[in-house]
Amino acid sequence: MNGSAYTHTRSSLHHLFPVFSVNMAASMASQAAARGLRTATSKRFLLDKLKGTCSTPRRWLNLQEYQSKKLMQESGVAVQRFYVADTASEALEAAKRLNAKEIVLKAQILAGGRGKGVFDSGLKGGVHLTKDPAVVGELANKMLGFNLTTKQTPKDGVKVKTVMVAEALDISRETYFAILMDRACNGPVMVGSPQGGVDIEEVAASSPELIFKAADQIKRLYDLFLKVDATQVEVNPLGETPEGQVVCFDAKINFDDNAEFRQKAVFAMDDMTESDPTETEAAKWDLKYIGLDGNIACFVNGAGLAMATCDIIDLHGGKPANFLDLGGGVKERQVYEAFKLLTADPKVEAILVNIFGGIVNCAIIANGITKACRELELKVPLVVRLEGTNVHEAKRILTESGLPITPAENLDDAAKKAVAAIRK
Repeated sequence: MNGSAYTHTRSSLHHLFPVFSVNMAASMASQAAARGLRTATSKRFLLDKLKGTCSTPRRWLNLQEYQSKKLMQESGVAVQRFYVADTASEALEAAKRLNAKEIVLKAQILAGGRGKGVFDSGLKGGVHLTKDPAVVGELANKMLGFNLTTKQTPKDGVKVKTVMVAEALDISRETYFAILMDRACNGPVMVGSPQGGVDIEEVAASSPELIFKAADQIKRLYDLFLKVDATQVEVNPLGETPEGQVVCFDAKINFDDNAEFRQKAVFAMDDMTESDPTETEAAKWDLKYIGLDGNIACFVNGAGLAMATCDIIDLHGGKPANFLDLGGGVKERQVYEAFKLLTADPKVEAILVNIFGGIVNCAIIANGITKACRELELKVPLVVRLEGTNVHEAKRILTESGLPITPAENLDDAAKKAVAAIRK
């Protein structure tokens, strides 16, 4: 980092610490920050709302920590010296090469909460500090190839295939810092908290006065945000060493999937091995799918309507088996493939279709449903609620199909019938 950029970055950092936060924590800034945080962690809040557990909470491209740090390095952002290892022997050699006073070893998985996680090897914690390179090799041997379970992973955990071996640096002061896309602000918003290194969502909920928008740009991070079409660049913590160096100690970057066409190098880094196979298959057909723990499959157009459908099912005593958003420009083949995904889930005992057609043509949905029912030999009750564009033609198609489809007048009626179908 050159002198002027470093001075600018260090100056910006001072705006993030408690001495300045009192003046910056106006309610408007706090609300904007909280909105940004909700956007950044929307999937986790969505799953909480639906009272289900996603097999792997990941739909958008997320990179491993070391990949995010590499992107930061390329943009001139200061990060710890680090190496990546796939074997215990590579981790040991990396620790020796670092020649650092202290070393931090981090398991690389996409889920958070690694530090408090547990391996099925018996090792506790996915983040360890040591001054002995030999210990790095021993610890890596208990991480690599074993499943790490955290509060954000499936119950069986996620297999660790890579570890990051990094130089541990002393931190004299630290903060949480992020750049987030915020719809209410019609663009990016900078968020900071003097309580870095902790669960920032909890800080937003319990101490909103500690959340504020940064007054100045942290230029290199913001340049990176724009360069890679990010929706979030999060550093937790952003710290200052006793020597006065500002360092990004932990990094997470999320990206806009719509920018894949011009971010091919970034999207080529996507590791699909941690993705749920059903989510991966759904993405091939441009279906937004999240698996849950219930037994009533949901087939809906629009994210908001899909969430409402899950809520109504829960209200009437049922449990949604999934969140599925067909989107707008749906085609018959997508409907068919969606039914294949839903019927392949052994937990599913009924399917609820809830379509409110604006852009969506209800007749296309109806044709896709009848095709899927016949070819897949549907064996579970099917409740269908259709409203909107070409709905009369759609209802005619379903009625004349001769298939055992239960029609519903509205969402409430549909949810009651789906729950009742299971209880029969």
